[in-house]
Amino acid sequence: MKTISARIEQEVGSWDGVTTHPHRFGGLSFRLGGRELGHLHGERWADLAFHRRIRDMLVETGRAQPHHVLPHTNWVSKQIRSEDDVREVIELFRLGYERALVAERINSEKR
Repeated sequence: MKTISARIEQEVGSWDGVTTHPHRFGGLSFRLGGRELGHLHGERWADLAFHRRIRDMLVETGRAQPHHVLPHTNWVSKQIRSEDDVREVIELFRLGYERALVAERINSEKR
């Protein structure tokens, strides 16, 4: 049976344009172009970057919590304790991925 991080890597890493890299503090980072979508710390934590309004909404609705080390940033953390959490982490990565695709398209149209 695959580990939690391997299952998340298989799904998120399969999306068009997403690359995986070792994270500087350990774990695995997911990128779209030059933008980090987020990273995993082992099998139990995911950290994801969002604009402030989305970060606040995710925290307010309980889908994520403020970043476990840097709570006053645009980053959120999601602890992974269950299969539901694995699915939620993938959904959070999908949200970040789709927002990054829109941002890329808008930036390319401005050029």
